[in-house]
Amino acid sequence: MQDDTPPQLTAEADLSAVVVPLLKGVIYRDDDAARWSALLDLQGRVRDYVAVLGLELSLDEAEGYAFLRSRVPAEGETTLLPRLIARRPLSFPVSLLLALLRKKLAEFDAACGDTRLILSRDDVAELVRVFLPEGSNETRLIDQVDTHLNRVADLGFVRRLRGQDNMIEVQRILKAFVDAQWLSQFDERLAAYRAQLGGASDEE
Repeated sequence: MQDDTPPQLTAEADLSAVVVPLLKGVIYRDDDAARWSALLDLQGRVRDYVAVLGLELSLDEAEGYAFLRSRVPAEGETTLLPRLIARRPLSFPVSLLLALLRKKLAEFDAACGDTRLILSRDDVAELVRVFLPEGSNETRLIDQVDTHLNRVADLGFVRRLRGQDNMIEVQRILKAFVDAQWLSQFDERLAAYRAQLGGASDEE
């Protein structure tokens, strides 16, 4: 049967099939190869479309992910659009966990040719443990790690493996939010984290 759909309508449908998922969250190459291919083909039009909404496309072909972020106003620009993508304030423990996972990802990339960083809940607890006072309750630590990992998963930076609730995969999109420049100052930031944790412990 001949397809009588006008070419323009088909093109708009293809664009919508890419933009709508982007407005909902991150597109990963490994999750949907066909949609990823369409995004690469249409990325110029996607950028033009979302710019009208005050957004910009962040796409990393090497790592295989794409997402939308609020456009940074150009110097001297006075017209401010309402923020479509809300900022999400992070608690101190979640910020610390993201920093530790980002450092772990950098070490993994430097030492291993694999692309998937898989960690157990115990691995994550071990990363955090060095920042806690000696003698901290182990059960409470694991519970806290689970709580913070759930928050990090909600943000899309880790993914729990199906059928293995105690295993996570660190999503490579984390590199886009904790960049190399930030990571280069990591030791200095960790010293500040230790000082803050020490102060919180003293208050308790």
